[in-house]
Amino acid sequence: MYAGKFSGEAGQLLAAIGISTAGKPPEVVLGEFQRGGFFFTHVLECPLEASQAGSTTLESRLTQQVAHVTTRVRRSLRPKRVTLISELLAPLASRLSGAELGCPVLLDSGKPFNLNSSASSMGAEHLREALIAAAGGM
Repeated sequence: MYAGKFSGEAGQLLAAIGISTAGKPPEVVLGEFQRGGFFFTHVLECPLEASQAGSTTLESRLTQQVAHVTTRVRRSLRPKRVTLISELLAPLASRLSGAELGCPVLLDSGKPFNLNSSASSMGAEHLREALIAAAGGM
């Protein structure tokens, strides 16, 4: 039996989309995630250093990456839909949803789904509902 635990961003995302991790090795969980049609990517490829973690620095770094991310999504990833899942992307939500990604952008009332705060259970429920609605609309 696998003794590891999925936590943080990964654990919250897996729980939100209904993938159980109990007793499963990472390879099995990843397989279920991929078979569900999901792919996860970060806007920033490298984490900020603790000294750079101020909100203005983060927002400016995210803003600098928007063009790169939209190009990568449109040309390389070509998803059926994009879902923003961090409140940190809120300043970019309208820009990303307005970009020509070649697919719809799922948002929670115009904002990214909030999976990384004390309100994460509500954000997870909203995400589940949006994914079900999107899948039914295909």
